[in-house]
Formats: sequence, structure tokens, C-alpha cells
Amino acid sequence: MPYLFTSESVSEGHPDKVADQISDALIDHFLAYDPSSKVACETLVTTGQVVLAGEVKTTTYLDVQKIAREVIRRIGYTKSEYMFEADSCGILSAIHDQSADINQGVERANPEDQGAGDQGMMFGYATNETDNYMPLPLDLAHKILQEMSYIRNNDSSVLPYLRPDAKSQVTIEYSDDHKPIRIDTIVVSTQHDDFGTDAVMLERIRQDVINIVIPRVKAALKPELQELFTDDITYYINPTGKFVIGGPHGDTGLTGRKIIVDTYGGKGAHGGGAFSGKDPSKVDRSAAYATRHIAKNLVAAGLCDQILVQVSYAIGVAKPCGLYVNTYNSAKVDLTDGEIATKIEELFDMRPYAIEQRLKLRNPIYSETAAYGHMGRQNQVVKKVFGANGSTKEVEVELFTWEKLDYVDKVKEAFSL
Repeated sequence: MPYLFTSESVSEGHPDKVADQISDALIDHFLAYDPSSKVACETLVTTGQVVLAGEVKTTTYLDVQKIAREVIRRIGYTKSEYMFEADSCGILSAIHDQSADINQGVERANPEDQGAGDQGMMFGYATNETDNYMPLPLDLAHKILQEMSYIRNNDSSVLPYLRPDAKSQVTIEYSDDHKPIRIDTIVVSTQHDDFGTDAVMLERIRQDVINIVIPRVKAALKPELQELFTDDITYYINPTGKFVIGGPHGDTGLTGRKIIVDTYGGKGAHGGGAFSGKDPSKVDRSAAYATRHIAKNLVAAGLCDQILVQVSYAIGVAKPCGLYVNTYNSAKVDLTDGEIATKIEELFDMRPYAIEQRLKLRNPIYSETAAYGHMGRQNQVVKKVFGANGSTKEVEVELFTWEKLDYVDKVKEAFSL
């Protein structure tokens, strides 16, 4: 029997994502000047206030207030009427040294013996229903908000009332064999200027989202996905009505509170650990990227239609406690999921140091992950400029290395595909 599945996304101006972006900007600056930095940084944002807290072991000094203000300004909180503005908000830093008890469990004389920064389990997922091997509901939810962000930042005359905070949600009907049939529901809530009566504002925004934003998103998709946009879609656009008060003034934001938006939109599984604000010695982050890398390469190699990969660790121990695989009965080889997991262990070294080296995670690559998902993004090489201690530094880095399909041939050889 056909079923419905829903995923949501949030914009870069959502309070929780503001917090994530500040935390990851700090990570990038620490790593740019000291790649061995150990950082766990949390951010809280509310009306006119930012609070930074966490633990750091590093050789560099940063003007954390300046970095936070730069992030807030880039997101678009630059007007006093937002009640949260880059130049005037108060910023309190309560960042202190990392616990020596934790550090002794991570660092080793031989770098390859580096222990996991914490215990826990991490999951990676991939499916062949989209070109980027992501679940379609989440991919579309991201794309809707990314298009609105593009309009707000680059073509503001089209929707001149947009403010930074927004959320989206997409519900898709699937067939019994897990193929998308149609889009059932699209929900979009966007913060906006106060430009008329509630009824006038609501109708304008509704018409603009349905007749401008959605067609732009649809036009960028391949034909078979465009066919999912029928005249029977149910739209809920700003369903509560007026949405002028938003951002950190409307709702307090915290680092790490949008982990399902960050990963697979509820498909697969999540170990519970957040990503943003953590250096790669924290396996919550690095191992989640590594399992995504594994899952994507296995699906791209044709081993299965979809797959979930789990890895688990004990704090201070390099070797994982276990590796689990679920192909959802979609495997194209005559092997059990347990046998597939054994072969994966032979192909991919999942010790924390090996993950850091394989995916180049000791580089300042994390600000780009902090909005619109850590997975399914474009792998590319970019140049980034950082400032600290009165100097600037340009660094060339490779983003989203865990999205590379560099193990496809190895997978095919290992599984005789």
C-alpha cells in the first residue's frame, strides 16, 4: 500500500542554524591557525544576545566576538527592527580550556592510535532516488529554502519582504516498492516585513511562493522529478498567518538542535550526536561523515538501492566497537548484510585518525556544512580567508570530501560488481 513520508528543512536565518553557523565559524578559525585544535563550542542566541560556551585546546587566540558578528551579518540580521542585529547584539564568551581527562583519552604518541573523542553510535545513509543519493523529501525541502535565500540575497526585488528566518516541509507519496509517486504536501513558513494587513500579506506571500519559488525549484530538477509536481499538491504557506517576529527574537536558538535537518530528514537513523561546534576528533561528527561516505559509494557502485551504515565507539579507544549494515533487502549481491559489513571493514579504516586523514577533516571546512545539511552537498575546492591576531590567512580547502565517489571502483572490485 502506498505511504507518505515527510522531511523538513530550515533556513540559515533560523535561530538554531544561526547558532550552528557561529559554532562552526569558530571551529574553522581555530583549525585555520592550529589544525591540531580540539574544540567543542556551543552557541545560544536570543533577543539581542549571543552566549558562547565550550572547551578548547589550541595554540591560537581568536576574537570570538568579531567572528560571531561576521556570521550574523552574513546571514542577514542587519536591521534594528529584527531585535537581533550583528553590530549591536551583546556577546558573552564563556569558552575555557579542554578537560585534561578527556584529552588524555584522545591524544597518543603514535597518531594512528588516536582514541575516539567520545562513546556513541553514528549512522550514514544513502539512497538512489536522487542524483546526490539523498532522500527526496529532504532534498526538495532544502532546495525550496535555498531558492528563497538566493532571492533574498541576490534578487531581492522579486520577493522584497523576505527576512532571514524560514522553514519548509515536503511530504511525498511512495509506492510499495519505495518509488516516489507524487508530492502530497508542501509547507513553507517565512519571516517577512510588515507590509500590510494580515490578509494582504498572507495572500501575497502565498501566491509568490506557489507561483515564483516553486516553479524555480521545479525547473532545476530532472524531468522525472518535475512530474511529481501536480495540480493536487496541498500548500500551507505561513499557515499561522503573520510571521514578522522571527529569528533569535522570536525563538531562542541553540547549537545542535537540528540534527535531522543536518542529516537525512528522518530516513535511516541518527545516533543522537550533533555535528556543529565539534572538531573532527569528536566521532559524533567525523564518523557520521565517514559512514555517509561508505553508504554513498556502496549505492553508487550498484551494491544496493539504499543502505544504512552504523559504527560505534568507546571513548579513548581507536578501534570501533562494531559496524552494522542494513540494505533494506535491496542488495544486488548474494551476501547477507553481516557479510557485507565484514567486507566494508576490510575496505574502510574506521579508526578516528584514519577517518581524519582520508576525508581531510583537519581543515577549516565546516562553516559550509552549518546550513542546508551536512550531506548531499557538492564536493569542491575553494579558497577561504581567515583573520586572527591582526593578520589574515588564505587557505585552499576541499569541501564535503565525504560526498566523493572515490571508492566506487574499490567497492565494485571487492563485491565483484
